[in-house]
Parts: sequence; C-alpha cells; structure tokens
Amino acid sequence: MMQYLRTSIVFLIPLAFIGSTMITSAATTLENPLNPSFSSIPNFIAGALKVMVMIALPIISLFIVWSGFLFVSAQGNEGKLSEAKNNLLYVVIGSVLILGAWVIATLIGGTVTQLTNG
Repeated sequence: MMQYLRTSIVFLIPLAFIGSTMITSAATTLENPLNPSFSSIPNFIAGALKVMVMIALPIISLFIVWSGFLFVSAQGNEGKLSEAKNNLLYVVIGSVLILGAWVIATLIGGTVTQLTNG
C-alpha cells in the first residue's frame, strides 16, 4: 500500500507543476466561450433564467393537466378534492415563483445595464 502511495505521489507532483504552468500561460490567450450577449453578469443571469422558464413551462402545463385529472378522478370525494385543490395551488405558486424570478431578474438586469451605460 505504501509503495502505491509513493509512486502516485512521485507521478502527481510533476503533473501538478506542469498543469499549473500550462494553465497560467494559457489563461492570457483564452477567449470568452459564451455568447457575446451574455458577457455581463446581469445578462447571463437573465439568460439562464430565461432557459429555466423555457424548460419549466411545459412541466407546469403538465402538472396543471395532472391537477385537472385529479379533480375529475375525485368524483365528489372530499379527501381527493382537497388533494386536487392543494396540488393546483402548489402548481400555481410554483409557476408564479418561477415566472416572477425571471421578470425580476430581467428588470434588475435592465436597470443595472442602464446605470452602467448611462
């Protein structure tokens, strides 16, 4: 076991040194891999939230349909109706939170952009 540890240390120390020198020398020549419209932090956050909203909207629609199915399948049973109402309430609250976060981030990003450019 000690033999394995010694040989791994002997190989890892030079690799770490070579890797660190390659990273420091290449850091000055790297270009931004992101889209130029996402080059600032507020624009990046707004873009990430927009993607999250695009992914969340079909899921929200699916859960609204599921809530409707729960209402239909309850058939007047008070316990199942309350479960369906809670499900619909939670779907609406979640969708308001997701869409509200996107709207707030977009507003903050626009305000910060106006303040820094103006």
